[in-house]
Parts: sequence; C-alpha cells; structure tokens
Amino acid sequence: MSLFICPVCGEVLFDNGAYCRCERGHCFDKAKSGYINLLPPSGHGKRHGDDKLMVRARRDFLSKGYYDPFSEKLAELCEKYISDGGVLLDCGCGEGKYTKDIVKKLNESGKCFKSIGIDISKDAVTYAAKCCTDTAFAVASCGAIPISNNSVSVLLNIFSPFTREEYFRVLEPGGVLIHAYPMERHLYELKTLVYDTPYINPPEKLDTEGFELDESVSVCYETELHSSKDIKDLFMMTPYYYKTGQSDQKKLDSVEKLKISFEFGIAVYRKL
Repeated sequence: MSLFICPVCGEVLFDNGAYCRCERGHCFDKAKSGYINLLPPSGHGKRHGDDKLMVRARRDFLSKGYYDPFSEKLAELCEKYISDGGVLLDCGCGEGKYTKDIVKKLNESGKCFKSIGIDISKDAVTYAAKCCTDTAFAVASCGAIPISNNSVSVLLNIFSPFTREEYFRVLEPGGVLIHAYPMERHLYELKTLVYDTPYINPPEKLDTEGFELDESVSVCYETELHSSKDIKDLFMMTPYYYKTGQSDQKKLDSVEKLKISFEFGIAVYRKL
C-alpha cells in the first residue's frame, strides 16, 4: 500500500512496483525515477508549474550552499516536531533540495518516519525523485493533495501556494504545519539591480484559521554571490524572472558579484 490515494475516486493506491492501482482499477504508471503522476491531464498539452529552465536554475543555485542555513533550520524544526512513526509531507517540494536535507537530518537522528513529496511541476519532481530516493514522490497539485484525511504528521509549505483547507484536511489532529515565506528585505539587492523602483515584500499575516501558531523564527544573513551565473540562477528561480521584461533582465549580464540579503521567516502551526 502506498501513501497516496487515487485522484479519480479517492481510494488508497497500492504500490505494485512499476505502477500504483486502486481497488476500483484506476492505474498510474511509475516513471523511471520512481515517481507517479497523479495530476489530471490538461488540454492542449498545457505545462504545469516550473519549467526545466527554472528548475535547473534552482537546482544549480541551491547546490552552491547559499540557502543551507535556511535548510538546516527547517530540518531542526522537523526533527523537533515529528514523532516516531510519523508522516512528513513536503507540499510543493520543487527539485527536492529541502526534502533531501530534512530526510537526511531525521535519519541521522534515528527517527522512524515516512516521507512524501508532491509538486505540480513534472520537471521538478523528476529531479526530486532522483536526488531523494527514500521519499515517495508524485506530480500533484497542492490544491488537491492525493493523501488521505488526517494522515500527515508534519507538512512543509516552502514558498509554494498556501492551500489552508487542504493542509487542514490531510494533517492529523495536532499535526504541524511549517510555513516558510520571504521576509520584507529578502533579495532586496537583486531587485535594486533589475527594477527602477525596488520594493520590499509585504509583512506576512501569521493568523491562519483552524491552526494555532506554535512558534515563529527567522533566518537572516548576508552573503556574496560569486559569479554572474549564480546571480542569474537566483533571479531565474524566483517568480520575478517571468514577470520581468528582457531589457530589465539584461541588467544582470554585466554583474559578476553581488552582496545580498537572505531573510526567511518560518511559522510553525499546530492543527486545532
């Protein structure tokens, strides 16, 4: 039996190695890297989520260690809140960097748990399944999580769409939601290079219906990006890239180094 449910009928999916099938006969093949695609087909071959360019930029940038202090804090929080026998869900897992770091930390601490990752981007999940082989991955929407009610112990929401109702549904009573978000001056120096009028991010609202805020922490530091590629990769892995015209994008071409602020907020909620 897998940890996923059928997106067609809601029955539990059974893992048969090369595919997953529910008792009503709905069948989903596994990709070579091990994930299953539980996203309903879209018309006209529409692409869902981040494309290969954005996913590759994020993978390359994060591999340099720039976000490691943030990833380490996420892992510490997961270790603190997950109990033996629990289920960890990375909802909007992207290319799997944070999933991998967290699973490694939990394994080193001797935790007994199961881990799942979902993302709407097939390109992202392909990378994630290859880099974190002890986690079950699926292409799926955070707006329709293919997981049974009250079955998740700790749910991660890291810079992905916030679907409160679905989080509440899949989390077990007393389950924990770890929500990461950019603080006001996160990447501000990058914005000053691209935009004539750079802006700070609006403050995050930390009240969430159905959840109690258990704690709120921040991870803030400055570092220097060491190459033009790193600067461009950072820009391309953010939503800013696709919202910015080519003339503004080209402003980064001649920049070889950049001192930049990383400001991450992390709110930990408990399901009431």
